[in-house]
Amino acid sequence: MKQKHEFCHMQILLTAATENELELFINLYSNVDILITGVGTPATIYNLQRRLQQEEYHYVIQAGIAGAFSNELNLAETVLVKQDSFGDIGAEENQTFTSFIGSPLINAHAFPYADGWLMNTEGMPKNSNLKAVKGITVNKVSDSMLQKQQLINAFNPQIETMEGAGFHFVCLQEAIPFVQIRAISNYVGERDKTKWKMKEAFENLNTELVNLISKLKD
Repeated sequence: MKQKHEFCHMQILLTAATENELELFINLYSNVDILITGVGTPATIYNLQRRLQQEEYHYVIQAGIAGAFSNELNLAETVLVKQDSFGDIGAEENQTFTSFIGSPLINAHAFPYADGWLMNTEGMPKNSNLKAVKGITVNKVSDSMLQKQQLINAFNPQIETMEGAGFHFVCLQEAIPFVQIRAISNYVGERDKTKWKMKEAFENLNTELVNLISKLKD
């Protein structure tokens, strides 16, 4: 079992889907508890829940990259996610997607949901200069403009990830303060990876992680 480490008497867990997303940070803070969950919602929920059953933490961070829905967010820009939701639990009929969250199948107002969203009301850093955005989580990324427009119509999100809502879901259920921090690597629907800014996104993400951890230490 991993040893826990204290920052100002706080036990902090840092999670990411892949080790690549944290490589620069790990080189600076080798003594932070880190969990690599794997890609996607199922792996995130299972591995995070398992770790939280083994260890007690006061604060949990999820870090990673994301796709942006519009150029209101710049490539490589780092943001904080104030709310997230599962973007692919629902039905597609006549080229329209309808979320099951808010239907008779899933109560949009039953905990941990608040009007269909998994809200971060306790863990958002104070006095941060990073934008607070609305995210959705899907387990399929594609170059489909139809899928992109369906998600915009259903959720009006600013970013898309493959793990965020699962992370929010577990932390809310466990009543642990948390924050999701993401750097924009690409625009949703753009599959030409020569236009992505992966390296710059990783660098900015890790820089902001250092800033975040430093503030938590104060």
